[in-house]
Amino acid sequence: MTQQIIREAPAPDPLEGQQTNSFFYVPAPNEPILNVNNIQGNILGGFNKDYQALLFLEIENPNAFKQWLKSQIDFIATASEVIAFNRLFKSARLRRGREGAVKATWVNIAFSFEGLKKLTNDADSFTDEAFKAGLAARATQLKDPVDKDNKPIGWVVGGPDNGKADVVFIIASDQRSDLLAEVSRILESIVLFTDEEGKLKSSGARITFLEEGANLPEPLSGHEHFGNLDGISQPGIRGRVGENPKDLLTPRQNPENKNQGKPGQDLLWPGEFVFGYEGQKADAKKLEDSKGQVVSAGLHWANDGSYLVFRRLRQDVYKFHHFLSEEAAKLNTDPRKVSAKLIGRWPSGAPTVRTPEKDAPSLGNDDTANNDFEFNGDDPPENSFFKNDVVPPSDDATGLRCPFIAHTRKTYPRNDKTPGGKVSGSEEIDIDRSEVTTQTHRLLRRGIPYGPVSPSTPNNPLKDEKFVDRGLHFLAYQTSIVDQFEFVTKFWANNPDFSEEAATGHEFEGKLTLGHDPIIGQSENNKPGGDRTRKFFVHLDDDQGESKTKELTAPEDWVIPTGGGYFFAPSISALKEVLTK
Repeated sequence: MTQQIIREAPAPDPLEGQQTNSFFYVPAPNEPILNVNNIQGNILGGFNKDYQALLFLEIENPNAFKQWLKSQIDFIATASEVIAFNRLFKSARLRRGREGAVKATWVNIAFSFEGLKKLTNDADSFTDEAFKAGLAARATQLKDPVDKDNKPIGWVVGGPDNGKADVVFIIASDQRSDLLAEVSRILESIVLFTDEEGKLKSSGARITFLEEGANLPEPLSGHEHFGNLDGISQPGIRGRVGENPKDLLTPRQNPENKNQGKPGQDLLWPGEFVFGYEGQKADAKKLEDSKGQVVSAGLHWANDGSYLVFRRLRQDVYKFHHFLSEEAAKLNTDPRKVSAKLIGRWPSGAPTVRTPEKDAPSLGNDDTANNDFEFNGDDPPENSFFKNDVVPPSDDATGLRCPFIAHTRKTYPRNDKTPGGKVSGSEEIDIDRSEVTTQTHRLLRRGIPYGPVSPSTPNNPLKDEKFVDRGLHFLAYQTSIVDQFEFVTKFWANNPDFSEEAATGHEFEGKLTLGHDPIIGQSENNKPGGDRTRKFFVHLDDDQGESKTKELTAPEDWVIPTGGGYFFAPSISALKEVLTK
């Protein structure tokens, strides 16, 4: 029997009971009590299921829909339920050494701005301009490919030429049979909705799109289709899940730093992700003193809710692997090393900051180590270049181990110097201020792959005989789409000059070693026939140990947006007291 790889640190006991792991139970009496019985479960707890489906509806008859929605509220999973289950699941797996001891099926719901306008008269009070405009209307700003009328090209859900996506259901389960049973229950209830007397009624809804996603099979479990371990670097969240000051949402698992959960996982105030709680203070001088004001969506009933961004991202696996293979041949190295430099992590999840020249699966599988690094600062190099087995604290201000363009660095620059750290009236960059502002742009990611696994690998690129649609259902929660998802996309990933502040002083032949995010970054030329070429610098040792720095050119996109939407995931009380009245 193959031993299952467990890629996470131990979890708190399912119930407080006897406290056998005392470092989990660092009291935090000044952190807020989270209303976990009112917050939907996927936001803070995360479903973390192997199987997931997205079901999109158009509201055709608001009054009829409200009556149908009432019948579904009791099926909506709460954060309390999901967090309790996740603790039990991890505890049972740890003791038994395998999964399957317990299982659950979860359902959550979210609404577009247009959907909310059909259900309530005060939806215009939402303050996030991106949410109110919708993702399709913002496609041009995000540099998605668009036609001459600025309509996104090739979308299958959420676009102006697709069926309306007023509502999205997220259904997730440990087993596909249970997932399909719950999806069938919802679909049947829409088509054959009956009142309390058993009389057939209209649900007021029309099904516009349904698609499954799933964790990839071994050996790619936990990975995305390009072959890289995904979802590693999630923010820690301050807050308690009960009156006990030791019962924390994010366990404190780093004895060396009380402001982190796991080592390297900075703790953020919950208002960054759920309305009605304190968020980060953007003008704080240091991260540990960054408690800000209570974050509001503009309406009181939106408290305990969160914005949800959905992006359907198709991945062209062959083109990406072919690019890696071609560039590796030119650089006299392994294609997986080129991939690691573009991602910032090896396929195992091991960060290149800590192991720049070879993969280290034991590091990638260690949840207390694979995120334990920073960027600004330098460990001493060996023979003028950074070698492997770097112990924490690991840093890389030069961008030699993790290039400035690497996906993980572009989308989360940690303590890198950024424009947010500029000192007023001077050219100086305050590192602490850079990190403070960076933490105001974080996301709670809840994505899952869709589509079949590709036979292609970086070392053996294989083209599908016919078109195969595969990719990622990108899902992320936040309290500001403008300042979180869109900021990261527009000013970091798509910006070839980010972060000039970090790269200055580490030039190669007089050039800043910058460029687009090679994975999700998009070219300025997003109109039909536009040049989608992107360029970016990498650094690595070739197979003879010679250090090389080179600017690579990607002639086309490997990740293609094919749908999406901006949604709001309301609280249970908002569902009961506002959206069904």
